[in-house]
Amino acid sequence: MTSSAHQKILSPEEIAVRAGEQQTFLHLPEPGVFAERALRLRALAEGHAMRDFLGFVAELADAQHRALSKNVAVPLPTPEQIEAAARSGRPLLPAPTWQRAPVWRESLRALLLDLARHLPAGPAKATALHLAEAPDEHLETQAGRLLSGVMLGLDLAAAPLVAAALQLHFVRLVQQTAAAHAGAALPPFGRIDDPTLCPCCGSRPVASVERLGAEGARYLACGLCATQWHYVRIKCTHCQSTKGISLQSLVASDDAGATTTGAVVQAECCSECGHYLKLMHPARDNGVEPLADDLATLTLDLLVSGEGDGGGLERHGVNLLLLFGEPEEAPPPGRGH
Repeated sequence: MTSSAHQKILSPEEIAVRAGEQQTFLHLPEPGVFAERALRLRALAEGHAMRDFLGFVAELADAQHRALSKNVAVPLPTPEQIEAAARSGRPLLPAPTWQRAPVWRESLRALLLDLARHLPAGPAKATALHLAEAPDEHLETQAGRLLSGVMLGLDLAAAPLVAAALQLHFVRLVQQTAAAHAGAALPPFGRIDDPTLCPCCGSRPVASVERLGAEGARYLACGLCATQWHYVRIKCTHCQSTKGISLQSLVASDDAGATTTGAVVQAECCSECGHYLKLMHPARDNGVEPLADDLATLTLDLLVSGEGDGGGLERHGVNLLLLFGEPEEAPPPGRGH
């Protein structure tokens, strides 16, 4: 049994001062990012209404992990590009406009064939094999729509698969760029003018997390490259207001009707701009993984977006593995060169 619960938050300025400059600003994606995601997805899938979908995404994350372990080289930004990004206050690898090398499509096809080998016969396997044969133009069009937020014409069945390959590509870009410029006088990644966007690829966060070992400091988690960056608590991740912030959660109750506390995932809501982003608490469950826990708490999205005047709040974050749009009129043709 669930019910909604609101928690009003006070004194954001005091928390901001405390969080401040003492925190590590960036946490780049670790080599095991996809393996940890797969593990969490399987744990969350047990007894879940979305068990089949979460299990599928777990298989997809496993395939991403196997691909990432192969250390495929990707073309990296030049020192001149790093300097230009730093001067302009913009992310070094802006996802919608960064020129994707052909290696991302090669990796996509390899990822799909590997995934298909681990899937039972059915629609998911058929979609993976079909997409592996799609022409380059179709793959680039779908990737462009995903990264620019254009839902019209998005191939809904294939979108999670294309997104998985883009996640793999941008994690590689971030990891290899950081390694190539380790110790450089001008680091490749740092603060940008818009603190609500990923400093590495400019994407919106999938969720925010109070990191363990960081004294409760809040970090935004990129849904594309898996980078986490520090962002002051009790501050809207859309309009950056510190007014009208509240937390909402699904509160479970026991058989006697007593309310249990300590929700692992909450929605941080802003009445100033009408947006929200999920906030996750690893201290309450140290298995939390932003993208996985976001997928598993879709009920919270439905609750928050369905309440209030004007149809409720609008989600600020984006999860590339769970998108909705207008489907294409026909499936893509087979691969041709």
